[in-house]
Amino acid sequence: MFFWVDADSCPRQVRDLIGKTAERRGITARFVANRSIPLPSSKFCEMILSAATPDAADDYIVDHADSRDLVVTRDIPLAKRLVDKGIRVINDRGNVYTELNINERLSMRNLMLELFNNGITPEKTGQFGRKELQDFANALDREVTKLTKATESS
Repeated sequence: MFFWVDADSCPRQVRDLIGKTAERRGITARFVANRSIPLPSSKFCEMILSAATPDAADDYIVDHADSRDLVVTRDIPLAKRLVDKGIRVINDRGNVYTELNINERLSMRNLMLELFNNGITPEKTGQFGRKELQDFANALDREVTKLTKATESS
């Protein structure tokens, strides 16, 4: 089992929490980006540099993650690719992407992008604060527990 983190836009507080969880659970966290990102100081945290081309980090994660892993990303198209492969995905606010909700989330994301491209600025997501970090921590713990139980029973 690995944590895969789409690190380009992952908040520092979330990276730190992932590092602490990786240390506590003994799970390697692989942070993937096309540039170096400051990581928590832990032997369980690795930085993987992808090519500096569009979607290179996303492609790397999709190619290397499997159903025993947990991926953290706020990139909805990447989440869709991963969910389609049967991989658990959460965003940095604790939302879990599943087969039941990913298509709706992708449609909404595409609508917002279309509105933006036509000069209509949609409402922005609120600031990242304590509540969002707590929601992420709860989702991370819940999903890791589910994965651990699934791995032990197979």
